[in-house]
Amino acid sequence: MIILGIDPGLATLGYGVLRKDERGNVSAEDYGVVLTPKEERLPTRLAILEEGIQKVLEKYKPDEVAVEELFFSKNVTTGIAVAHARGVALLTCVKFCGRLFEYTPMQIKQALTGYGKADKKQIQLVTANLLRLKGIPRPDDAADALAVALCHSFTSRLSALYTI
Repeated sequence: MIILGIDPGLATLGYGVLRKDERGNVSAEDYGVVLTPKEERLPTRLAILEEGIQKVLEKYKPDEVAVEELFFSKNVTTGIAVAHARGVALLTCVKFCGRLFEYTPMQIKQALTGYGKADKKQIQLVTANLLRLKGIPRPDDAADALAVALCHSFTSRLSALYTI
């Protein structure tokens, strides 16, 4: 099974691709980011995101996609722009794959560390360790996307509860 994890963002959208075998062993296939130039208008940036996600979907043909839900408490304006980007990611993925799952930051932290308030560094270290990587994936958005995909790989037996 191929799982695509997405950490939504307007300037930087992270993705992580995992392969899960029949015994439940998970390995990283690829990870990276889709970048959009800040000088471009919102519609252009959203189109760039769609194109970048589409390329990842076509290359890896994931069986399931896991997306982090939004959490923002301070800057509503930034949150709205990220929500636009997340909408593009959701639409692009559901059209391609159809098996789309969402996880809150707390669910991801709980699944990876057993503690729903783990900090970013802990999540990155656990992600690198579980995937037997030589170091923490960079940039942070790619590491976060791998964490989303890992969360899904651990909880997918309960996937009916999170299906969109």
